[in-house]
Amino acid sequence: MTKTNAGRFFEDYAVGDVITHAVPRTISGGERALYHALYPARTALYSSDEFARSCGLPASPVDDLITFHTVFGKTVPDISLNAVANLGYADGRWLAPVYPGDTLSSQSQVIGVKQNSNGKSGVVWVRTTGRNQRGEDVLRYVRWVMVRKRGDGPAPEPVIPVLPAVVAAGDLVVPQGLQFTDYDFAQAGESHRLINYGVGEVIDHVDGVTVEEAEHMLATRLWQNTAKVHFDATQRADGKRLIYGGHVISLARALSFNGLANAQMIVALNGGAHANPCFAGDTVRAWSEVLDMAETTTPGVGAIRLRLVATKGAAGVLRGDDGKYHPDVLLDLDYWALIPT
Repeated sequence: MTKTNAGRFFEDYAVGDVITHAVPRTISGGERALYHALYPARTALYSSDEFARSCGLPASPVDDLITFHTVFGKTVPDISLNAVANLGYADGRWLAPVYPGDTLSSQSQVIGVKQNSNGKSGVVWVRTTGRNQRGEDVLRYVRWVMVRKRGDGPAPEPVIPVLPAVVAAGDLVVPQGLQFTDYDFAQAGESHRLINYGVGEVIDHVDGVTVEEAEHMLATRLWQNTAKVHFDATQRADGKRLIYGGHVISLARALSFNGLANAQMIVALNGGAHANPCFAGDTVRAWSEVLDMAETTTPGVGAIRLRLVATKGAAGVLRGDDGKYHPDVLLDLDYWALIPT
């Protein structure tokens, strides 16, 4: 008998399972300070209480991706402790802002399973919901992850969920009170509003960040992500620790400030793929493509749909002649953000 948790393997998942994740976490200003220390993040709405109040909010919420990382991290011991890799995301929506003092918890439902052809692993799809201390949903998303099998026994019948290609603009949630009618472009850092962008436009965010072992280890511990491949170098044949994909997401999002400073709040995650692994020593750059634009019913607030690409290579390069992701591409993320019209 043992009291320790070895994590779930592919055989341990069944469609319909509901998993309540330990341990709730109260968010403080410490998470914000560490987030800004780890990433070159300087979006005004998440940096200044006064700027947030001028936009109709009671104070500056924590960055959308702090919410994502916290909710995601809670799920790891139950979903991806024995993961080979986190593969992708879809149908994600931020439903309410999170403020310092809020306590977040996570719950997931298994919505799909499929064994890989090698018989040694399988893909598990889960829909995860993050809630605050009042029981209000603050975030909901689907992700799928490749998980090792415990043995070579029979596989469950495959169930592959049907997921929307994009969250409809009409389903985006604008936080209560938010308005951009008195938006201060000088304080935000750029003058570009929704009408200054065009569908198909590609924005090279110019800057790059070389990832160090110390910073990605700190980030992964901060979000309480316990997946073995991020900590234990013996988990991979190449002896390298895989960098948490969320770390790459936050790096790319922060780099996108240069050219998209006014894309203030992420409100939906349409899809995403970790195209290639990232390791310490890699220099991450970012570029974005404008995929769509939409109005909202909120004064001065529009929505911009963006493809955010993290890469070790050149801006604008996504796939090779074979249609597969270029080896330099680390992340392909499709999301909606709120922006002044």
